[in-house]
Amino acid sequence: MEIAFIISSILISLFALLAVYDGFYLHIFKYQLHNNLESRFEHFTHTIRAIFFPAILYFLFIKQDSNTSFFIGISIVVLDSIVLGIDAFSETNSRKFMGGLPRWEYILHLFVNGFHFASIAVFLAIKIKLINNEVTLVQNFDGIENHSIFLFIVKNLIPGAIIIAIIHVVTLFASTKIYWNNLRTKITCC
Repeated sequence: MEIAFIISSILISLFALLAVYDGFYLHIFKYQLHNNLESRFEHFTHTIRAIFFPAILYFLFIKQDSNTSFFIGISIVVLDSIVLGIDAFSETNSRKFMGGLPRWEYILHLFVNGFHFASIAVFLAIKIKLINNEVTLVQNFDGIENHSIFLFIVKNLIPGAIIIAIIHVVTLFASTKIYWNNLRTKITCC
């Protein structure tokens, strides 16, 4: 179990790093998907997933004191998977303005989502126990080595995940994306 927390910590950290690069830098900052009519639906799916991520962190990984929280978290993961499928299906049409989705970005998407769902799968292997042919959920990881490291990482991802979700929501609507677009024109580094 201790090694599983280390693996899940590494996976969720790799996901977060690549997701910021892909979801913020490439999609919002560089390609400005929110400003292209063809990619507005893709941006909408990204916004939904950006909102789901902090909820998954909280309900699935952090709030361990009830089965209800776990099932809320799992439900959000299922919805996230559905939205991911819709997003992937729509990307071909969405990226026509830039000559299609670059192969390297497609590969990046595979890694980002692979790390995301692998971290969840490893956590589920820790959380769900089969004892005497009965499925039970571990309610308390206190005292288990490396759980505190995992919890520290997950709790510290939430503020950034909320900020990314807010930026996605702001850029979703014409009346508010003006503010982001004005700020974006003042940034000349990248």
